[in-house]
Parts: sequence; structure tokens; C-alpha cells
Amino acid sequence: MIDITTQYLGLNLRSPIVASASPLCESIDNLRRMEDAGVGAAVLPSLFEEQLDIESGLVDSNLSRGEESFAESLHYLPDLQTYNTGPEGYLDLIRRAKRAVSIPVIASLNGTSLSGWLRYAALMQQAGADAIELNLYGIVTDPDVSGSIIEQEYCEIVSQVKSSVSVPVAVKLSPFFTAIPYAARRLAEAGADALVLFNRFYQPEFDLEALDVVPQVTLSTSEELLLRLHWIAILYGHVKANLAVTGGVHTAEDVLKSMMAGASVAMMTSALLHHGIGHVRFVLDEVVRWMEDHEYQSIRQMQGSMSRRSAPHPNAFERVNYMRVLSSYAVR
Repeated sequence: MIDITTQYLGLNLRSPIVASASPLCESIDNLRRMEDAGVGAAVLPSLFEEQLDIESGLVDSNLSRGEESFAESLHYLPDLQTYNTGPEGYLDLIRRAKRAVSIPVIASLNGTSLSGWLRYAALMQQAGADAIELNLYGIVTDPDVSGSIIEQEYCEIVSQVKSSVSVPVAVKLSPFFTAIPYAARRLAEAGADALVLFNRFYQPEFDLEALDVVPQVTLSTSEELLLRLHWIAILYGHVKANLAVTGGVHTAEDVLKSMMAGASVAMMTSALLHHGIGHVRFVLDEVVRWMEDHEYQSIRQMQGSMSRRSAPHPNAFERVNYMRVLSSYAVR
């Protein structure tokens, strides 16, 4: 019997596929369908602290300052009124999800202040979330703020949140760190139970006719997985936290590669949006079939088998592979 169970955030998951944060997970019916399809856990959409400011009128008052001179800048910001506005609606989603499904429900939080991170993480735990994913997505535009300052702020957030809740805490990172292994180790030492690699960098498009900036979401492809595999393979065995791949997971091969790199779970969003929730069952069936054909008995057996830890000289391994990639393309 092939064992596709895995452990993530101290939770026993029946499969390595996790439905990552997306609008799909706002629906209780969708969460039930995901459970039926075989996902191991589901991450609810992120609760943004700005949404809570909208309720109190803080965002509106802040944005309205200087609008006579910079009215066009108001269009750069999304309409957050329709996205999970307010903590009560989000907390109710957690409660309803916990009643509806038996798989772990992971809340997601994107804060802007330490007090916000702490307050809403505690509320999410009280609502019944099995774990909390801290979505550290932010674009630093101040040229006076160094990378070391940002990393210290992130570590402080993780440390404080871990001190305020008892449920496991995952940290979702972007790839834009000068030294990812150092940052990852510091976050793990600050208390992160898992590191989720990586946030996708969503970039708005320029409309040349309207001279406006417009939102644009492009679904991922399997090509985006390579960056995640590379860093998961480097980090595996060198940080205490679990590792999760998010971004570019579409096929059974993508899931298997993620496990062999050292991930505990492979997270899906774009594939579910493109193919439908039932795609999970197809992918899991293919994973089992591949494992049978290649005589793997369990997911745990393959985890980390293609990580950098398997290389006797990791730094040399990186250099050699860089040169091999550059020389692999034959000019015709």
C-alpha cells in the first residue's frame, strides 16, 4: 500500500497537496470539494490589515489627504471592500470551515503593524484555525531601509506572534533576499514552524491609453517551480522548519519533484483555477502510479533525496550546475 501521507506544521496530512490561499478557499462548498478530491489541508485567503482599516475609516482618511493633487494615485490601490472585509467575516469563515471539513484549516494573515499581527493572529487561533500562515508580502520602496532592517522586522514579527499563539506558524516568503539561507535560518530560530517558498510577485500593468496602472493576475506555470525547487533543495536539512513549495505546482511530476527537493507539502492554486478542483484527484492518482512504477513505498522515503544535502560539495555543485546550464544551449 503506497503511503502518501506527510507531516506539515506538526499536523498529519493525508496527502502532500495543500490548497493554497486563493478566492477558491472563501467558499465552504469549495473546501468540501477540495477535501473530497484529496487535499491534505487548505489555506484560507489572506486577511489584510488594510481591510480592517477600511472598516474604521483609517484608509479612507489617509488616502484622501492630498487627493486634490494626486487623485490619480487612488486608482493604484485595489478595491478591498469586496475581499473578506473585516475580521468578523474572516473569523466566521474559519469557524464554518472547521465545522464543514475534517482536513486542517490554515488561516493566512498579512499585517502592517506589530499590534495588528498579534491581535489578529490571536483571534484566528480563537476561531479555531489549526495553524496560521504569516504572509510577509510587502514591497519596500524606501531607499533608506536596508535589507537587514527588513529581516530584523520579520524576525520580530514571527517571534512575537509565536509568543502570542499556541498553534503552529508558517511564514510565506518572497525570493527577494540577498542571502535566503541566512534569512531562513533566522526566521526558523525566531520560531517559524514552516517556511513557504515563494510568494509570487504580482505586478500591475501600465495602460498607455488611459495612462493608468491596472491590476493583472497571471496564473503560474510549471516553469516557475524551478526557482522553488532550487531553494528548497538548498535549505533542506539546514533549517529546523518544515518547507513548503508554492507557485508552479500543476502536475504529478511537480509534486514529486517538490518532495524530492525536500518539501513537506506542495501547494496549488493556479492549477485548481485552470483545471478545476477535481484536478487534485487526477494528480494524486498519477503520483501513486509513479511511486508504484518506481518502487517507492511512501512520500517520506523520497523527501530530500535530491536536495543539496545529498551533494558532497554543495558550493562546487552550485557552480558546476550554473556553468552546465549556460553551456547546455546549442546555437543553431
